[in-house]
Amino acid sequence: MAIIVNLDVVMAKRKISSQDLAEAVGITPANLSILKTGKAKAIRFSTLEKICRVLDCQPGDILAYKEDK
Repeated sequence: MAIIVNLDVVMAKRKISSQDLAEAVGITPANLSILKTGKAKAIRFSTLEKICRVLDCQPGDILAYKEDK
């Protein structure tokens, strides 16, 4: 996949658990897991905004583009 999800890296830097982030953002731990593993096909901007607010980061800290070979 061309979009790389670095959510787990940012979470580790901020020392926040999946459970705590899911609760703060208002999504299920299962949906957060789908995001973290890069299996999500889409993310709502409102969810991305909440994640960035809780983690005090920019969307580019969480998402990166890498060209498929």
